[in-house]
Amino acid sequence: MSVYFPQLSAALPALFERLAGRSVVVLGHARPDGDCIGSQVALCRVLRAKGIDAICANPDPVPRRLAFLVGDTPFVRVDELDDRPRLAVYVDCADLRRAGEGTKARFPAPAGNIDHHLSNNAYAEHNYIDVAAAATGEILAGMFLDAGLPIDALTAQGLYVGLATDTGQFRFPATTERCFLLAAKLVALGADPARAGNELYERESFGKIQLLQRFLASLQTECDGRVCVGLLPEGSYAETGTTPEDTEGMVDYARSIEGVEVGVLIEMRDGAIKASLRATRADYRVDRIAARFNGGGHACAAGLNMKGVSLEDFRSKLIAAIAEQVALVPVDPSA
Repeated sequence: MSVYFPQLSAALPALFERLAGRSVVVLGHARPDGDCIGSQVALCRVLRAKGIDAICANPDPVPRRLAFLVGDTPFVRVDELDDRPRLAVYVDCADLRRAGEGTKARFPAPAGNIDHHLSNNAYAEHNYIDVAAAATGEILAGMFLDAGLPIDALTAQGLYVGLATDTGQFRFPATTERCFLLAAKLVALGADPARAGNELYERESFGKIQLLQRFLASLQTECDGRVCVGLLPEGSYAETGTTPEDTEGMVDYARSIEGVEVGVLIEMRDGAIKASLRATRADYRVDRIAARFNGGGHACAAGLNMKGVSLEDFRSKLIAAIAEQVALVPVDPSA
């Protein structure tokens, strides 16, 4: 009986039929987060349990803090894949660009697409999209439970981490009763919240703290204090001995300041600019702001990448775009 995602679960057998007897690669987006890696591992393990030859691949390495999710799941970088033909299933990937140009070029016509991003344009043969879901892990967990599919402890842990990270530890606006119900089911199946919390939040490097110091020192408010912007200039990673994965969650510090409704992290790296946007409420639609710069994401969380533009020019245009959107949203008197 379908309880969590009735329509998506009813369509899931069609994807399994398409993949049966084929070699499959489960792909995610570049610079993967907990929902991406957890969803890749979970789907791959369920496919393999059904006798489907599946492997996970990502354009970037699995982040250090997420390595505990992989276990014995076959997981490689995209450029390490052999040449055999594979059907691709993308998870947590709003569009093919987010997987990187090399991945997009190699797997341009995927068999499956499982995602919760508002900007997803249903680019695969079989699409399983629910923008009301807080995480791709939530969708997968619900469909697996609806279908009575085997969920081992590592699969449960991956789905739990996806759900926990994309809800900000169950405190972001997208968190629903369904999130808690599924989390409870996953814990019953072997997910370990204590280990997840330790691996994700209690293993910071000293360099990460130095990087955070730089970000916090750069914070400036805009739009009468409703927006807070921080910057990591070129060379920040080399100077602190860190990597891009160390910025995970950093933008939330800007958003967490009282009175701030949109937090922004602007990062300079290799001559390009990356920006992450986080809002306190869905009506700020930061995905629309990011879309103006060829980015995308969720109503409360979005990102973008730009090349060939100066920091000064980009920052002024981004602030102008944010100001236009913020002006459309009345200040919440209870905030």
